[in-house]
Amino acid sequence: MSFDEKLTKTLEALGAKDEASVRALFNEVWDALENEKRTLVSTPAANDADRMERAKALRDRWLSRRNGLLAQVDEHWLKPASRELKPIVGREFNQLRQLAKGLEVEELIKSVRVESGSAVVGRDLNDREGLGAGKGKGITQAVEAMSLDPTLPGNRRSLGSIHPITRVQREIEEIFITLGFWIESGPEIESVYYNFDALNIPESHPARDDWDTFYIDPQTVLRTHTSPVQIHAMKKYGAPLHILIPGKCYRRDNPDATHSPMFHQIEGMAIDQNVTFADLKGTLVFFAKRFFGDKTRTSFHPSFFPFTEPSGEVAVSCPICDGQGCRTCKQSGWIEVMGCGMVHPEVLRHGGIDPDRYSGWAFGLGVERYAMMKYGIHDIQLFYQSDLRFLEQF
Repeated sequence: MSFDEKLTKTLEALGAKDEASVRALFNEVWDALENEKRTLVSTPAANDADRMERAKALRDRWLSRRNGLLAQVDEHWLKPASRELKPIVGREFNQLRQLAKGLEVEELIKSVRVESGSAVVGRDLNDREGLGAGKGKGITQAVEAMSLDPTLPGNRRSLGSIHPITRVQREIEEIFITLGFWIESGPEIESVYYNFDALNIPESHPARDDWDTFYIDPQTVLRTHTSPVQIHAMKKYGAPLHILIPGKCYRRDNPDATHSPMFHQIEGMAIDQNVTFADLKGTLVFFAKRFFGDKTRTSFHPSFFPFTEPSGEVAVSCPICDGQGCRTCKQSGWIEVMGCGMVHPEVLRHGGIDPDRYSGWAFGLGVERYAMMKYGIHDIQLFYQSDLRFLEQF
């Protein structure tokens, strides 16, 4: 079986049933990635255009979202992995994704050298280095017929960069992957049951009104949060469960400096026996220090969410003024960053988990808010306007 064929099979089909066999498969992927990159770097390009084309081909082979090899590892190895292997596969996949950052085009072209001469530019057009007289004359005539100066530099296509929202999302994912969480995803078009009913949100709740939610039909909505994936995951995997859920959400908000009808959210959920609020606080304190810095302080205060009980809001000491008070934190020294709480027993029941045996906690945060804090951005609309003057800063 070829290397590419293995990536189209599940771990179960490949006979990988323990940590050693999973690592062996990922080591094979690592070797293939390194070998292909080494081959590209060791073979000189004919010119700048050839260098760009070859670098882009290698990048697309591995990093293309639909058919890239990393996408196949995610689709066929990580997502269908058993509950026991999921943390191992997630950890190995995260390390592989870090290695694959070196396949971005702007990184590759720095390592690929261009041959010092070419048939046209690198040789005397009058054949002083052994070209036949007729051949040298033909090249000269061809160049003259092109009506351009071949010694001028070419027009290079400008290179893009990773979007700031994607950067922040990946950073958050990496922190929780090191804690043993794995990434779970779900549909952006959801049923009313999964988006509201299964999450203990009653019909009288304001979020279910037409002016707060995008309804496709009376029983189908654009999801207003990533929480429906919690129910899907509980039904799919049961307990214990440790997942991180990133994705796009939609609400009928009028666009302004702090609101957008489309935004990104990340939720985390942990379900096991004897899980307490203390476990939630310890995890979120660790996360805050990893993301905002070791000096960051956290504050928890009571709140209400239909899907958690008890519920809380989490604030961190302002990373701009170090808690002294500034315009960003409205002189309070604190910035609210997420909601959290213990998973409501009714939500566990809707997910097929016995609340008398298991307990769990969950949290939710907005990626745009974290990106705005991290990079000092004051208008959320800048993320979606495709203004190169803004995006080229990242």
